[in-house]
Amino acid sequence: MKEKIGERLRNLRLGVQLSQAKLAAILGTQQSTINRYEQGQTVPGPEVFVGYADYFNVSMDYLYCRTDEPRGALYDYKPQALMERAAQNEEMRDFIEMCFDPKSPVNGRLKEALFRMLSEGKEA
Repeated sequence: MKEKIGERLRNLRLGVQLSQAKLAAILGTQQSTINRYEQGQTVPGPEVFVGYADYFNVSMDYLYCRTDEPRGALYDYKPQALMERAAQNEEMRDFIEMCFDPKSPVNGRLKEALFRMLSEGKEA
């Protein structure tokens, strides 16, 4: 059971592309502690589970592997890390638009290639 909980916690963290160190800072714990949770060596206490549930907006039942449905009360909420990344991508799109002459066909192809790379980066 500890391994399944650890895997679930790891997948949540990786889903928003957070390092163990950043998550540890958010939850007020150590990176090595996050690693032990994710490796299934130990199970977090209730206060840490609440921190995970609040940050990732999932139910406690999902964290405790009582259900496979992660939905919390505010499931459409996006963690701050994703919102910041989306804002950075939008700023980059605006910058690319500003840098290229729309009348030049070469610039148009280059601009589209940059947009495509930017979109692929969001999925990684």
